[in-house]
Amino acid sequence: MVLDPMQYGLGVLSGSLVGFALGMFGGGGSILAVPLMVYLVGVPNPHVAIGTSAFAVAINAATGLFDHARHGMVKWRCAGLYSSAGVLGTLVGSTLGKAFNGQKLLLLFAVLMLVVGVLMFRSRGNLGNAGAECTREKAPKVLGFGALTGIFSGFFGIGGGFLIVPGLIASTGMPIINAVGSSLVAVCAFGLTTALSYAFSGLISWPLAILFIGGGIAGGQLGCFLARRMSANKGVLNTLFASLIFVVAFYMIYRGVGQL
Repeated sequence: MVLDPMQYGLGVLSGSLVGFALGMFGGGGSILAVPLMVYLVGVPNPHVAIGTSAFAVAINAATGLFDHARHGMVKWRCAGLYSSAGVLGTLVGSTLGKAFNGQKLLLLFAVLMLVVGVLMFRSRGNLGNAGAECTREKAPKVLGFGALTGIFSGFFGIGGGFLIVPGLIASTGMPIINAVGSSLVAVCAFGLTTALSYAFSGLISWPLAILFIGGGIAGGQLGCFLARRMSANKGVLNTLFASLIFVVAFYMIYRGVGQL
């Protein structure tokens, strides 16, 4: 797949937006990647958009993870359990996703986003327990949420990773800032697993992915900084997270219905 110079430039811009959102919202930032690839950059094949964004977002998530980890915002045991279960689910989900019509896949993704957005908005007043850890009693719940999230993440591309933050909160009770930091472990793991599956099918544009990553590294540093500042204000980060989901979901439904 060959794109024109303008499209590659838009790829850098898109990467910076996704990197910023990843740093601020964790897995939630990845919901922007596929829509930007399809509607702004103009990637004609939705499956190539999913595969390319999966790889690019995984690398950008790794840079954001490093920043959050430096400030002690990552709960490694929870992130490890969640990610290990999710990787297996991602392999199943990505195999199923490639068999579906690309446009219908995007529309289903948008509907799922609306459901999660409502749940996040309703929980905006819950600050969580800063001392929450993945104990033996919580482990089955964390593994179950991780596996289910992985299936959705692989099925919808890395955009499904926006389920990781609410999944970590629901299974452990941790504050959203810890869920954001910890989610980046899973975003990285899920993204690389999904990208590997799509790469074997020739569904990744490597030049576009590299430019996307370059823009994302810069945007990610700003996003991480703002997330730490906003986490002190009750409900602000949750509300912004839910609002982002609603905006992108409604736009995808608007575009998707017209193309069915």
